[in-house]
Amino acid sequence: MAVLIDLLSWLILLGGVAFALIGSVGLLRMPDFYTRLHAAGITDTLGAGLILLGLMLQAGWTLISVKLLLILIFLWFTGPIATHALSRAALLDPDNPPPILHEEAPPSKS
Repeated sequence: MAVLIDLLSWLILLGGVAFALIGSVGLLRMPDFYTRLHAAGITDTLGAGLILLGLMLQAGWTLISVKLLLILIFLWFTGPIATHALSRAALLDPDNPPPILHEEAPPSKS
């Protein structure tokens, strides 16, 4: 049973690290502030959540797991709120360029 829990925790930890790395690449590759913020916000919450969940499985039922759970709950509440506050402030700033929503489609010939 301990081997199964170790294997599961390592898979979850590797998944969290993969999401964190994908978010880092997204920060470098995305074209504007809003898409970079989206990439960072989504992968930060999921990556940190998976890493903390994997650490909880490694720690077992101890006080450390309770502390990791409290950190996880704190991150789940503050991450999306911080992302929303940053995007709202950027939208209200008159010096900031507007977001790239989509390109206009060429007119059809029908």
